[in-house]
Amino acid sequence: KQWYQRRVHGGRRFSFWRVVPEVAMSGGLGCLAITEDDITKMLAATTHIGSDNSETTMEQYIFKKKTNGINIINLKKTWEKLILAARAIAAVENPQDVYVVTTRPTTQRAVLKFARYVGCSSIAGRFTPGAFTNQIQTSFREPRLLLITDPRSDHQPVTESSYANVPIIAFANIDSPTKFIDISIPCNNKSTQSIGLMWWFLAREVLRLRGSISRDMPWEVMPDLFFYRDPEEVEKEEREKAEAAAESQMAAKAPDFVAPDKEDWGADAAVTDWAADGQPAAAPAAIAAPAAAPAAAFQVTEDWAAQTETSDWAAASEQAPAAPAANTWGGSTQW
Repeated sequence: KQWYQRRVHGGRRFSFWRVVPEVAMSGGLGCLAITEDDITKMLAATTHIGSDNSETTMEQYIFKKKTNGINIINLKKTWEKLILAARAIAAVENPQDVYVVTTRPTTQRAVLKFARYVGCSSIAGRFTPGAFTNQIQTSFREPRLLLITDPRSDHQPVTESSYANVPIIAFANIDSPTKFIDISIPCNNKSTQSIGLMWWFLAREVLRLRGSISRDMPWEVMPDLFFYRDPEEVEKEEREKAEAAAESQMAAKAPDFVAPDKEDWGADAAVTDWAADGQPAAAPAAIAAPAAAPAAAFQVTEDWAAQTETSDWAAASEQAPAAPAANTWGGSTQW
């Protein structure tokens, strides 16, 4: 309801109430309305958690205040402002004229991913002063639309955009200043998961408005790609993956030593009569007679006290070996 006063002829004034239908920023279209899945993502990423302090211009986005002083952001208004920002981005003919700027390290990955999927220009890292105002610089740019992550940390591009009359879209917290900000999207811009999810939502809605992706099918890009990752954690995960891959390769590799098959050393058949085991085997039927008997015989006896060997070692050593026969080659021996 809105209160109206109208003055008619005769100086008489009439006052009355007029019922004005409330139209959301999303245009009242069902396809632009927020879904339960999107609300669940926002609650999981703590998008609704605001700061303790509040800016005067941002108090309209406060849903309630908790007992500990934390302000709760109205997610319905957050979604409406997000749709309004997406419609403004999609209305720019050349996507390269849209610039996304961030100076915080925790949001650089989200900004680069947004610029990659939407096709706009990005400035991640230190913003060079005069990039929007000083035409002598080699890095001079003339954006038609500027997107920032935090009005407080990105104050330099905000100030220069105000000089060049460039409209600004910002993700603002409850305590963020809104000077020179044209479209402020209320959200928790201090959490890495929350700000990454908001950039993912904005990229998805822009692509849907352009017709690049369908609203009936979920976007194949996961919100995790927009989240900040600590370099130490990334290095630790890569090290663990490399160790796991090395272990799997060692397990799959064939062993260096393979046990050989059972070899046959020429043994006889298996012994069946264990009582006869250890007895001397029978002499073969025909054995060629030796050419000459050995000089000294060695007799095996069960009597250990018996003398079986000669004690005259000198006599055994004096036996001279037989002279070898002369080799005759068929020639004459007389020269």
